[in-house]
Formats: sequence, structure tokens, C-alpha cells
Amino acid sequence: MNYTIKRKNNYLIVSVIGDVDINLTDSLRKDVDLALAHYGVNNLVFDLTDVDFVDSSGLGVILGRYKRVSANGGKVYLAGAKPQVKKVLDLSGLPRLMEMYPSVNLLLDKIG
Repeated sequence: MNYTIKRKNNYLIVSVIGDVDINLTDSLRKDVDLALAHYGVNNLVFDLTDVDFVDSSGLGVILGRYKRVSANGGKVYLAGAKPQVKKVLDLSGLPRLMEMYPSVNLLLDKIG
């Protein structure tokens, strides 16, 4: 598994390592959905600090979780994206939907 999922207060933090591509997205989608239901949280943080590459299937997982979380009144945040990953996110338009932060620590300091 190339990711960890943990709860911190009312946030689910998903930390991914390596590539977010078709090889990872099915299990990531399933596990994030299960964790959201299990913990009953409405806010989701994707920690992208250790992500080197995101393809369209990875963007789809993020967008799909955004739709699910926002439908329940929650928010999705992106944190720690490296320049090459940030460029892909910017081109996809996801930062218009979700707040981006340079690091998880800065994000957690701001949102509590």
C-alpha cells in the first residue's frame, strides 16, 4: 500500500507516496470511502508531499472524493504538492474547488 489514512480531529488525512495512477486508484478510492464512513468525518486532506506523479485516474479519485465530501457539507484540501504535481493540479482546475497549502502543517495550523 502506497498510502496511509488517519483521523485527526474532524479531518481524515490521506498521505500518498509515489505515483497516484491507475495502479493505485481503485484501492485508494475504496479505502478513503470506507474511512470516511467509518470515522464519520466531513473533511478530507490529501497530503501530496511524497507524490511524484498524478495521472487522470488520480485526479478522478480526488474529484470524486470532493463531490462526496462536499455533498455532505465538508471540505477537501490539498497539501504539500511538489511543483510538477502542482502543475498538473493547476491544469486540472482542482485548486478552484479545493484549497491548496504548501504543507500539511500549515494547513492544520490554519484550519485547526
